[in-house]
Amino acid sequence: MNVSTNVPSTGHAEPLAQRLAELRGPAPQRSLNARSLAALAANPGCHRRAVLDAAGVDKSTLAARLGRPAPFGQSPFAIARGVIFESRLKADDYAALLEPLRGHLGVPADGGTPLQVPDLLHRSGPAVRADRTVEALARAAADPDAWTLLDHPMLRLDVAGGTAYLEPDAVVVHGGRCTVVEIKSFPVLDGGADPAKVGAAARQAAVYVLALQRTAAALAGHPLADDPYTEQRLPGSPRSSVLLVCPKDFGNRPTAVAVDVRRELATTRRQLSRMTGIDRLLAELPAGADFDLAADEEGVPARSAEELTASVEAVPAAYGPDCLSTCELGFHCRAQARCGDRVEQLGRGVRGELGSIRTVTRALAAAEAGISLDTDTDTVDADADVDKDVDVDEAAERLAYAAALRAEALGKAPTAGHA
Repeated sequence: MNVSTNVPSTGHAEPLAQRLAELRGPAPQRSLNARSLAALAANPGCHRRAVLDAAGVDKSTLAARLGRPAPFGQSPFAIARGVIFESRLKADDYAALLEPLRGHLGVPADGGTPLQVPDLLHRSGPAVRADRTVEALARAAADPDAWTLLDHPMLRLDVAGGTAYLEPDAVVVHGGRCTVVEIKSFPVLDGGADPAKVGAAARQAAVYVLALQRTAAALAGHPLADDPYTEQRLPGSPRSSVLLVCPKDFGNRPTAVAVDVRRELATTRRQLSRMTGIDRLLAELPAGADFDLAADEEGVPARSAEELTASVEAVPAAYGPDCLSTCELGFHCRAQARCGDRVEQLGRGVRGELGSIRTVTRALAAAEAGISLDTDTDTVDADADVDKDVDVDEAAERLAYAAALRAEALGKAPTAGHA
């Protein structure tokens, strides 16, 4: 689950919150949730997404206003399948869920230490639920012999001058520590699952681990460890390994997979620290730039598509083809990359191979120049559009490879000498 709302913080963060509200305009604030925070971690170099998410801008509406709406989000069928699978796991006092938890966490079988499931006030508001979760976590962590299952706890996480409320599927507490449990409906086949889906689930679970780390540190009166790879063994602190509970093969019987999320946690912390310093990105915006999506009483938008486009393009993006499945603005940024002939449209791998060369045209020209070199010369064809400071031998090897990748990506056979 990814239910969350953003509540403005008080104190020193108020000027920043006010600036972000001005960028958003009177349109409703779009709340950050675990999915959106995980998507930030998947593309930490994108200033555009960091600014828009910090301001709470509805990127789906923005993409539509820019003329490039994107079919984005989970399908209704996937959502329904996930709800049904989770309900089966939690039926009959969590009988089906406890089966994989026993194998990985050692949850006692029937007749052993009873599993405690405290009431977390699910019908209350997020702030009340978060307070109750903190109380239940502290109580469970204080008894190292007890087994406690927190069913859909509500966690707080301060993000860019506001408070996001996050809702993991479950948290198991035992021995003074806790483990995040995420229930996913994609299958585990022959002991493996789709790496892309596992990666997305790991990034999402890392957000919950970070929220629990901060909660445990606050309860103990300790600062959060500077090193994201260090586990603070505080009462209630989470383990860095989370459990994904998924259907086994093609049936409904659950199986659990342990996933180490330390790398995703480090990325998430780094990206959220950038959002905390979002004022540096805001200072680079030109005067008058905003993302106001509101309309007047007659339905006339406050900002034209041209004005919104100018504001969006004033914030640098870090586009890659995978953005199409993780960001609502993916199609808009792809169109920008194509119009600008930028190599980002071919993927981050190709982009890394090209070094300082930024356009597809220059990459192909450099590849042609490098391949046409005689073995006894260090000069480049004078007609080739290549910077003089580019090392020719390196360009020949690197760009020939990149040209082949481009041809493969575009479904074209490479020309002679590019294989």
